[in-house]
Amino acid sequence: LLCDEFMRGAQDGGNTVEKIRVVEKKIAPCIGCYYCDKNGGKCVQPDDMTELLQKMIDADVLVLASPVYFYSICAQLKAVIDRTVARWTEVENKDFYYIVTMADTSVSSADTTLACFRGYADCVEGANEKGVIIGNGVHEKGEIKNHKAMREAYEMGKNV
Repeated sequence: LLCDEFMRGAQDGGNTVEKIRVVEKKIAPCIGCYYCDKNGGKCVQPDDMTELLQKMIDADVLVLASPVYFYSICAQLKAVIDRTVARWTEVENKDFYYIVTMADTSVSSADTTLACFRGYADCVEGANEKGVIIGNGVHEKGEIKNHKAMREAYEMGKNV
C-alpha cells in the first residue's frame, strides 16, 4: 500500500510509473556461475529477470520496497539485486527511494534492511538516495492505511 501511495503521488506529479511485484515473478537466485560475464550479460537461467533487469536499466528512478524479515529484505528482492550482476554496470545514474514496513515499533530496527539497499546502491555508478519511508509498528495486512507513512509516501512520490 505504501508503494501504491508513492506511485499515486509520482503519477500526480506527472511521472510515468510501473509497479513490479517481484513475488509474482519467476526469478531464481544467482548461482554465481558467471556465465553472464562471458556471454554479454545473458544469464544461464531462463526466467523473468531478463525483462526486469532491462526495465531497471531503462528507469530513471528505482524504488526498492520490502517488508522487514529478521532485520533484512525479503528473499525475492534479494534475488533481484543479486541477479543484476549480469549487467550491473548498466544500472547507472539512478535515483533510489526505499520503502520498508515492519512490525517493530523502533524505526532504528530498519537500519540493517536499509543497509542492504544502500549496499546495493553503493555499487551503482551515479546512484543518488532520494528518500526513505518506514512504516513501523505494522504487522497485519492493511494496518498501514492509517499510518503517517501513507502521507509521506504520497508526498515523496509527488516530488520525484
